[in-house]
Amino acid sequence: MNAPRIALVTGANQGLGRALVEGLASRMDPDDLVLLTGRDQRRVTDAAREAAQLPGTRAQVVGRVLDVTDTDAIALLAEDLRARHGGVDIVLSNAVARLLPEDSQAGRADEFIDVSNTATHAILRSFGPVLRPGGRLLVVASSLGTLGHLDPRLHHLFDGATLDQVEYAVESWRGAVHHHTAQEAGWPVWLNVPSKVAQVAAVRAVAAERRAHDLADGTLIAAVCPGMVDTATSRPWFSDYSGAQPPARAAEAVLDLVLAQHVDPALYGELVRFGKALPWHDGTPPVEQDRLLTP
Repeated sequence: MNAPRIALVTGANQGLGRALVEGLASRMDPDDLVLLTGRDQRRVTDAAREAAQLPGTRAQVVGRVLDVTDTDAIALLAEDLRARHGGVDIVLSNAVARLLPEDSQAGRADEFIDVSNTATHAILRSFGPVLRPGGRLLVVASSLGTLGHLDPRLHHLFDGATLDQVEYAVESWRGAVHHHTAQEAGWPVWLNVPSKVAQVAAVRAVAAERRAHDLADGTLIAAVCPGMVDTATSRPWFSDYSGAQPPARAAEAVLDLVLAQHVDPALYGELVRFGKALPWHDGTPPVEQDRLLTP
């Protein structure tokens, strides 16, 4: 008899994260455990209770408070799951800071980078070592996460970089934003572009070190693009969101990747959208005034 599987989803109170929890809970087994995490106790408790009571839910759903900007808390949770369960089988890093078009990009840079990038680095560092054989560690990014979306002057910072080098590049970008030198160095004003590229670069860095061992035991580490999703976070950025997927539908392709019996080596360490790897070097730097229309 197989041991119960342990799954963790960050940023799971609402939207895609909530749909990922609900989808896992309906497709995993009754002895399995899905941890729904967020930083607000009441919202976490309510979301976990509602997910557990949905028709079709099979696995156990438990709420756990986790502020992903607290890297010590991430490390403690990983160690707790190792001590209690011998590790974790599924980690879906999904947290994102909501940013509105009217917000100052520079003024929100610290929160955005902390949630999207510092947290991604911490999750990769803390949960990679406790991922059980055959496990899945996916970072939710977007199609903006390919290198070509950055000015070519910045490509060397992320192409073939180690995780430490990615982290250094992110902090250099943060510093440039605060010192008002980012644009002259080639960084786009829109935070989402370098943030997503850095997320995918971080995944690629960790995957490059683990590839042979992970593929031998069926473990998958990758970034994933769910496509355009109709959520409160994404809706303000699109003039026409009629083609956007509801969260439950967007979660399906991600969960198909998570729960696939076999790992396709072509997807390992890549940015995956609807089951296919997006070429790392593709993309075009977006024109700032057109950013509301960028999928």
